[in-house]
Amino acid sequence: MSDKNEVVERKQEVLAGTPVFKGTRVPIKVLFDYLKAGDGIEEFLKDFPTVEREKVVQLLELSSEVLVGESSENPPR
Repeated sequence: MSDKNEVVERKQEVLAGTPVFKGTRVPIKVLFDYLKAGDGIEEFLKDFPTVEREKVVQLLELSSEVLVGESSENPPR
């Protein structure tokens, strides 16, 4: 399981505590807005070059683990 603190940070002085990709000012919600609109990860990364692909993948894995209860380390049988 990825550590949420490696991917997401919340600081009051950065966008009033909005969860952002660690080390950036890019809100996590923006990625989900892109995906909801039908845009892919490539489009998101092109528009937000300060976000690393690895962080996007980690965030999606964390979301899956939390919502679905599956870990990539322990796939269902």
